[in-house]
Amino acid sequence: MALTEWLLSAHERGNPDTRLDSRHPGNEAWSEGNEVRPLVHGATYFAELFDRIEATGRGDLILFTDWRGDADERLTGEPGSEVSAVLRRAVDRGVAVHGLVWRSHSGIDEFSHEENRRLGRKVDDRGGNVLLDMRVPPRGSHHQKMVVIRHADAPRRDVAYVGGIDLCHSRRDDARHRGDPQAQSMSEVYGVTPPWHDVQCAISGPAVYDAETVFRERWEDPAPLTRSRRRFRVDRDHVDVRAEPLPPQAPPPAVLGGTHVVQLLRTYAGRHGRRAYPFARRGERSVARGYAKAFERARDLIYVEDQYLWSRAIADSFVESLQRDEGLHLVVVMPRWTDSDNPVSRLPQLLGRQRAMSRLAAAAPGRVAFYAPENSDGTPVYVHAKVCVVDDTWCSVGSDNFSRRSWTHDSELSAVVVDTAASDHSPYARRLRLTLAAEHLGRGVDGPGYPGDVSEIAHGDGDPGDDDDLARLMHDCPDAVGTFRAFADSAAALEEWHRGGRRGTRPPGRLRPLAPPRLNPLTMALAFPAYRWLHDPDGRPWHLRVRGRY
Repeated sequence: MALTEWLLSAHERGNPDTRLDSRHPGNEAWSEGNEVRPLVHGATYFAELFDRIEATGRGDLILFTDWRGDADERLTGEPGSEVSAVLRRAVDRGVAVHGLVWRSHSGIDEFSHEENRRLGRKVDDRGGNVLLDMRVPPRGSHHQKMVVIRHADAPRRDVAYVGGIDLCHSRRDDARHRGDPQAQSMSEVYGVTPPWHDVQCAISGPAVYDAETVFRERWEDPAPLTRSRRRFRVDRDHVDVRAEPLPPQAPPPAVLGGTHVVQLLRTYAGRHGRRAYPFARRGERSVARGYAKAFERARDLIYVEDQYLWSRAIADSFVESLQRDEGLHLVVVMPRWTDSDNPVSRLPQLLGRQRAMSRLAAAAPGRVAFYAPENSDGTPVYVHAKVCVVDDTWCSVGSDNFSRRSWTHDSELSAVVVDTAASDHSPYARRLRLTLAAEHLGRGVDGPGYPGDVSEIAHGDGDPGDDDDLARLMHDCPDAVGTFRAFADSAAALEEWHRGGRRGTRPPGRLRPLAPPRLNPLTMALAFPAYRWLHDPDGRPWHLRVRGRY
């Protein structure tokens, strides 16, 4: 397959200020020869992250960015595995630990400035250097979720974790979806320990250098961490407010036999004057541009797992492809309910969802389907994953949602992978899609609704039989038509079981059909200002907004 047909060039990235692509040959904006492993579920990611950090030693380097970080979140569930404790021990061993955590808005419910400050204070007190970063546009956030580990004497062990999982409460769930015992408050429908579905990816190879460059560009920004003197004085009393120099950047690491091409896509809002990011003075919207290029190539199936699906503008990105090719199908897995019961949050989110879902459903009847998962008790599972697979070729795992905010306004980071091991598809993309589908359809289970070892297939344990095992298990989902039918049949059976009073044996599978929300005109009118300006702002320059470009 021609990589230039699927991936953005350095010119197409649209950001001449970044050095992210400076080591890539010619006009390429990607690195080759990598090995990427998707880590499905927070418990899987946290357990590996714990082991990898505990194995670091003197001279090694840990860099991380986060939207929210809880100092007391236990990576393994055991005492001593708290995020802050693990990072403090690394500092004690002589590891350089540097972090950028969004400062968050103060005095507003459902934000996390106190939690983020607590994490920073605990690591800084031990000799680390964690900064609370508020260099964002109004109503904006730093949403990137990344950890980079570099080893001074063993670069083959270098790794970068990129995806949708924060180092915080509620994320440590597993395939059973019973939730994280250390839970954050959410809508009552999710219960005391909200079930949580998420994905991160582990990158080995030259793309680790690229991920590190993303961190370094933000770290080296000379602008103040906040423009508010009051915030600066408060933070100064609790956490570091100065970025200590980073050690020189080591060369890109190499892995043997890596067949994964990795392209890092980002969102940065365009800011003005002294507030402009020196590495993206006019902003960067390569996340949106990357989706647009991949969707132009889509002919068979676009598979999406996402926390949000907001706005007609985002829906239109799919609509153009669906209307261009009548063989193209779209499957979306998303939460049944919003994360909050607060009407100020819930109604604007429902409005954004209604606008997107209605537009898509009308554009391609019979070829677009929305589903929401639940656990075996019938409790809704909150989908926080941000995954998109296009024609089993182009696959992204990142922090960005399908919303105008993620595509234009907040800082985001996504890892796109194209696997060159096969000529007609990307084995990485197909493996991840089928693994996620196996969980949702209840395949390879130890009991109703409980995936067994099938999730291990996505992690790439090196067994050459894995792909064959997965293909046999998911024999009816090799293409768009089979996948679309399998999802529809499974969801219909579970929905019928619920409507029949949940009598008899529960059908296998976790998915139930999801329809666009129904909002009356008055509710829509009242919710629109908060939706448009608070929940889903547009960070594009005006000349791009009026042209509908990114």
